[in-house]
Amino acid sequence: MPPPTPSMASRMSALVLRVLTFIFLLASLIILTTNTATLEVDLVEVKVHFKDVYAYRYMVAAIVIGFAYTILQMAFTLYHVATGNRAMSDDGSLVFDFYGDKVISYVLATGAAAGFGVTKDMKSIFAGSGNFDQFFNKGYASASLLLLGFICTAILSVISSYALPKHV
Repeated sequence: MPPPTPSMASRMSALVLRVLTFIFLLASLIILTTNTATLEVDLVEVKVHFKDVYAYRYMVAAIVIGFAYTILQMAFTLYHVATGNRAMSDDGSLVFDFYGDKVISYVLATGAAAGFGVTKDMKSIFAGSGNFDQFFNKGYASASLLLLGFICTAILSVISSYALPKHV
């Protein structure tokens, strides 16, 4: 078996980064969508879900978009690693990787920023209100995992930008 070529090494690193992105986004989605809290107001219990906070809804949308893109790119990358060929016959796949990674990394970054921002603001408003502290700590955890997913995608964006000039 010949030693791996630099091209094969970049394909494998891209695959590892895509799998890491997948794991971070999945964990972030699970933590965020299962996040609830109960607040007692005048002997009435009010249950709060993630969907009651608009920024958390945006986070979920960013995660789902990033998740779909990551699954698609993992399939392309697996095909590319297994066969040694690009998923498309022309250089269109490299351009798709380049622009797709850029756009998705920005979507993930804005989702993480929205999560951090709303959690910071809301946590100070509801300080000392029962289990809301745990609710917002889970918001921080989800935003942190989303940020890690962004970092992986940003690294992929750099890798795809190096691959583009060689082929186009």
